[in-house]
Amino acid sequence: MEIKQLLQLSVDRLASDLHIIVGIPPHLRVEGELFPIPDEAPVTPELVNKFIKEILIPEQLERLTVNKEIDFSLPFNQNARFRVNAYTQKNSYAIAFRRIPLEIPEIDKLGLPKILHSFTGLRQGFILVTGPTGHGKSTTLAAMLNEINSNRACHIVTIEDPIEFIFKPKRSIISQREMGFDTHSWQIALRSVLREDPDVVLVGEMRDYETIASALTVAETGHLVFATLHTNSAAQTIDRIVDVFPEEQQEQVRLQLSNVVEAVFSMRLVPSVTGKRVVGYEVMLGTSAIKTSIREGKTHQIDNILQTSTEVGMNTLEMSLAELVGNGKLDMETAQSFSLRPEELLRLIRSSK
Repeated sequence: MEIKQLLQLSVDRLASDLHIIVGIPPHLRVEGELFPIPDEAPVTPELVNKFIKEILIPEQLERLTVNKEIDFSLPFNQNARFRVNAYTQKNSYAIAFRRIPLEIPEIDKLGLPKILHSFTGLRQGFILVTGPTGHGKSTTLAAMLNEINSNRACHIVTIEDPIEFIFKPKRSIISQREMGFDTHSWQIALRSVLREDPDVVLVGEMRDYETIASALTVAETGHLVFATLHTNSAAQTIDRIVDVFPEEQQEQVRLQLSNVVEAVFSMRLVPSVTGKRVVGYEVMLGTSAIKTSIREGKTHQIDNILQTSTEVGMNTLEMSLAELVGNGKLDMETAQSFSLRPEELLRLIRSSK
């Protein structure tokens, strides 16, 4: 069993992830489903240590030893790249590989809503793509950035941990900075980015209030900022951003956020009746009603605003799931399991019949 063979198998099977954990055979995740690779023996500590030494450079190995985990990217032949997390569990190493396509897909080919095209034409503001891990946030962001790259003469700066998609300059120029190699921290990189003459900035992940505060400042100073959060809905996203700040700063943050937010796009990849995954999504746009609810701390009103603002392009996750059920792409049970408000989903499906 060689690491190159396992990585090639994950490419051949179109797997999104490969997991190597001591005591069980290597596992692949295909269309959201996890399964062991047939006829492979359980991984031993010696084997995973061998894999670690083959894929990490000495500096990375030292960081893994000290920190007990490390994120990095791994080119693999001409076939793919992988985002890798090596970590310790039960006193042995384990590795999670996420496959990153070399070709950056287009918005329409990903089955994403057409309103995302309008986000790429904005000159300033804050756009958040949210959802659980492994549900397409990075790919969606890459598709939007690549559309800007194709259509506008901009300087795009990405700050990532690690770098995932590799952008080839088209009409834009692109600086891609990787945490640990090109910069030491999110805050330092975001402070520095204002001196790098950016038009568009991607913040790979907003993890703490310093990062969020810095990202808000970049958006406030007239730049277009894209970022991700692990939240389930637009209302939850706004609450998460505000709640990471100390209480005495929250009113100011609500004001800042209401001034710059342009959109929250919350997404899920949902198994369809064919076995392929389809996109269920929620769209919140920075309309005056949304900005007022953020500024006044009335995020409980956001869901109602989404439900009554479909004419401008907003919608709830339940509306998206109900449409997929109506189109025959999704069965009722699956739609309910991914819904945040199953009763609302049932009401929408019944009213559409």
